[in-house]
Amino acid sequence: MTGLLASICSVEEAAIALHAYADIIDCKDPTRGALGALSREQIANIVDYVDGKRPVSATIGDLPADPDRIRMAVRNTASCGVDYIKLGLFEEQGAADCIQALEEECANHRLIAVCFADRFNPLALLPLLSVYGFHGVMIDTADKHRGRLTDLWSPARLARFVDQAQRLGLICGLAGRLTLADIPTLLPLGADYLGFRSALCVSGRSSRVDHGAMMRVRDVLPLNLDAPVISAPLLAVH
Repeated sequence: MTGLLASICSVEEAAIALHAYADIIDCKDPTRGALGALSREQIANIVDYVDGKRPVSATIGDLPADPDRIRMAVRNTASCGVDYIKLGLFEEQGAADCIQALEEECANHRLIAVCFADRFNPLALLPLLSVYGFHGVMIDTADKHRGRLTDLWSPARLARFVDQAQRLGLICGLAGRLTLADIPTLLPLGADYLGFRSALCVSGRSSRVDHGAMMRVRDVLPLNLDAPVISAPLLAVH
């Protein structure tokens, strides 16, 4: 079943994601890049608010291919109590070295590698991610002005990515300015998650999340009926 990953940047937005039955609540600062990181305090506050009702993921920022910097960012983010940690592989050169350098972190944390359709073809890296213990992989877009994921990759190419990742035991997500119109095309591919930010917002990915917009996305994605009922109060978003 394909779940809903909702990228949020505050406790108030996390409340909306909970009430919309988002399957993963993803901490991200959209004003700081494709994988902009929230502060440790912000992430910890969101984790405390969600209180185990849904898995929480968090990005570590748009970092260069520096294994030491990435390792430290992973550890700092892990200290906030998140369930998944998302890190970007922005450049082909150095990506393999970063993956190998994170083997110890993979043994202790569930790491999700995020690759970018507008940067390079990551298919050759998928076996390496599996060997070194990554939990999953996502394909996204780095430059949000270059179009949606579905503008850059055909359904057939996305299907190959999903199939190969899942055959290697990696959970697989698709993201990159996805819209409601993309969902019917992407659902048959069988990805584990579709990730949204822009489509959930009032006006673009840097604006606030809108409850109605999130519910429209939720209504066309499969609902996990085994997930617990959410009773947390819906907070006002300012």
